[in-house]
Amino acid sequence: MPGAARPRAGGAGPESLIIGEAPAIAALRRLVRQVAPSDASVLLVGPSGSGKEVVARAIHAASRRAARPFVAINCGAIPRDLLESELFGHEKGSFTGAFAQHKGRFEEANGGTLFLDEIGDMPADMQVKLLRVLEERVVQRIGGKGIAVDVRILAATHRDIDAAIDAGAFREDLFYRLAVFPIDVPALAERVEDVPLLVEHFLSQAKNRRPVRFSQAAFDRMAEHGWPGNVRELRNFVERASILHAGRIIGRDEVGALLLRRGRVGAVERRALWDATELAAEPAPAAAPAPVPALEPAAEIAEEVVVPIRADAPAIAMTEARPVALRDMLAEIERRYIEEALTQSEGVIADAARLLSLQRTTLIEKMRKYEMRAA
Repeated sequence: MPGAARPRAGGAGPESLIIGEAPAIAALRRLVRQVAPSDASVLLVGPSGSGKEVVARAIHAASRRAARPFVAINCGAIPRDLLESELFGHEKGSFTGAFAQHKGRFEEANGGTLFLDEIGDMPADMQVKLLRVLEERVVQRIGGKGIAVDVRILAATHRDIDAAIDAGAFREDLFYRLAVFPIDVPALAERVEDVPLLVEHFLSQAKNRRPVRFSQAAFDRMAEHGWPGNVRELRNFVERASILHAGRIIGRDEVGALLLRRGRVGAVERRALWDATELAAEPAPAAAPAPVPALEPAAEIAEEVVVPIRADAPAIAMTEARPVALRDMLAEIERRYIEEALTQSEGVIADAARLLSLQRTTLIEKMRKYEMRAA
């Protein structure tokens, strides 16, 4: 039966963190087993959302540093003027706003592993400073002295690094320092046979008291989807399904509705939300609710868009036995809008923040809250 419990390939070792049985995943596990015992720097290359951090954690867990810290930092999500302090730390009073001493990520990871996600987005001046640290194994806090560190570096990017080097956007000498052992992480579309195993895994993480289940037709529909957002998109899809269809068996049509994007998804999800919160038996009006408008930059919106509450909407039946998980629903809606803004802005956080009428720092905090990364 699709989605039923089954053994995961890879046994009980650390590489079993990488879920799947496809040939590409079996090869990936072999590479993890080979490189993990060494201290070689690893560069993970693959599309956004393909699970590069999971692979990095598997390498760390199988290494001699497993008992030491694993510290991750997204080089593309930290504001340019704060990245040096985040990586290397600073001393109290070293610049305006430095009210206390701050340890950088290199110091936090001392003895363990530092994962530099989206290394391809690192500014050129920081690439020079990172290269010096990798060569000397010494970090210097802003306003402070050098501190020796013992850190293994794992890096990841979804960008074409060869093209970035040719364009002068990424240092070739830094590339060779990071890519001692390069690993390609496959897109989900290249291993679509692993979707049922991944769905099972994400459902087990949800710990929903009323778990959702998927029919064979649902899995067939999922196999037809291209999964442009890769494993991250599938994880979000399962979470969305768990909220909107808790305790139900999902079929092909429900999967199709959940996979819709942009304007059409608003109407579909609103109807599903009414169903999920146990609406009264009274039938809904024939006219479909207005779709959520596509995101536009805040500066270009001519007038405020107001979405009225339907006066004729039937009452929601809420009881102590069937409470409404309103916080989860609202959080899911917020995350969907952030995802859409990041997609439309091609991962440029400042542009996504403008689409959402948010401060850049506010958007970064929300991305951290939902464990999201720029595309």
